[in-house]
Amino acid sequence: MQTIRWGIIGCGDVTEVKSGPGFQKAEHSELVAVMRRDAALAEDYARRHNVPKWYSDAEQLIEDPQVDAVYIATPPAFHKEYAIKAMKAGKPVYVEKPMAMNVAECEEMLEASRQADVPLFVAYYRRQLPRFLKVKELLESGIIGEVRLVTTIHLGQFKKSSWRVQPEISGGGLFVDVASHTLDLLDYLLGPIASIQGFAGNQGHHYEAEDIVTGTYRFESGVYGTGNWCFTSYEDMDKNEIVGTKGKITFSTFQNNPIVVSTLEGEEQYMIEHPHHIQQPLIQTVVDALRGQGICSSTGSSAIRTSKVMDDILKAYYLKER
Repeated sequence: MQTIRWGIIGCGDVTEVKSGPGFQKAEHSELVAVMRRDAALAEDYARRHNVPKWYSDAEQLIEDPQVDAVYIATPPAFHKEYAIKAMKAGKPVYVEKPMAMNVAECEEMLEASRQADVPLFVAYYRRQLPRFLKVKELLESGIIGEVRLVTTIHLGQFKKSSWRVQPEISGGGLFVDVASHTLDLLDYLLGPIASIQGFAGNQGHHYEAEDIVTGTYRFESGVYGTGNWCFTSYEDMDKNEIVGTKGKITFSTFQNNPIVVSTLEGEEQYMIEHPHHIQQPLIQTVVDALRGQGICSSTGSSAIRTSKVMDDILKAYYLKER
């Protein structure tokens, strides 16, 4: 394939700026079809974004011979169904994060990928953002010495409920939605997590899903970590600190803050802006991989590790709920 022709299943908010235009702007990539169950909204999206075709039925998009690969941008409850259908049709899949509702669904998707011999990619796009590539470069430079531990704190004010706090649609609460980005990023920077313990609860009682989570983990590399996420706090804030034998690196997963390197010699900051279409760098690596011109760092095989970490932390909470 010289140009990868994409179809989007679920052309909702995330596809307006973050991802959709990335398929049009990436090299050797073209967006040729979109689908949404509400036909009027699908048609409207296609008109506004100059997409040639629109559908209100996902199977019609999947069966379209002019669609080479499929991007699934629905809530997680529908990821497995559409991903497996697309892969059975021989079409590579790029699916939103988290990969699926739980590890069991991720395993089914990976098996479908193997059986169909088509690749499966996951939209953990921070792996290709210049800001976080700089963090990786700094770690590999040895500027903070040998890495010993990483800490994460993520605070959020209570916000009106959405499908993201409906476990039957999202797989959990806001922890699943946002912590998945941080946990996957740490997997990319420090390697896989080997073991984990955690607690989850609901302190605000605004909805049934968890609203506070704490976890401790050990990476295969020997690095230790802790994470705390609270979504009924007085402020919005997120901060990660990677501590080594010679210094530390501080950065945010979501907030537009500089990377800060602190050593005994002083402090240095790096402010690296995100691209306007924030998924475009990762989309480019997906297109390159499909064309046999490169490798994408975010696949089903890497993403399932993040789902396992979240499952391990949340399983006691949801067993109790049942």
